[in-house]
Amino acid sequence: MHPLHDIDALLLLALALASKRRPAELVEAIAAVDLLQGAIPSEAKLAESFERLATNGLVCAEEGRFTLSAASQAIVTGLPKKADTAERIFEVRQRLAAHVAQGEQGAAVPTVEQLNAAILAHRASGQGAGQNLLMPKPKTVETERKRAGHWRKPASAARRRKG
Repeated sequence: MHPLHDIDALLLLALALASKRRPAELVEAIAAVDLLQGAIPSEAKLAESFERLATNGLVCAEEGRFTLSAASQAIVTGLPKKADTAERIFEVRQRLAAHVAQGEQGAAVPTVEQLNAAILAHRASGQGAGQNLLMPKPKTVETERKRAGHWRKPASAARRRKG
């Protein structure tokens, strides 16, 4: 697959994450990109990446939802579990370089307007009143001073009681 871009590997990882159980909606794919990278690339870059991946038969569209093809599932399978996102992107990019497309395929890819709407919907959902309970809670001064384990009395206090 040529040319190779980091965003292609990032989008494959995000689609693998978002479409584990069922094909992912565009908003779910954008949320996965944001989760993996911490920022969302521009709509134009995402549209180009969807186009490249769909042309090479790596992304499938089903009723407005997106999922990985069998070839792209083979690319993302077996990635190191303890690796950080940058290492995973590097590994997926290496595997994409070795991927040989079986011919150009036409697939329904999202337009820039659809991607823009999905990005805005994702940002709006993050500003809602609900909280993501899976996010780590910020530490306060009191929680930093607490020590784990049972509290024991100092040995000198225990001796005073016996005597």
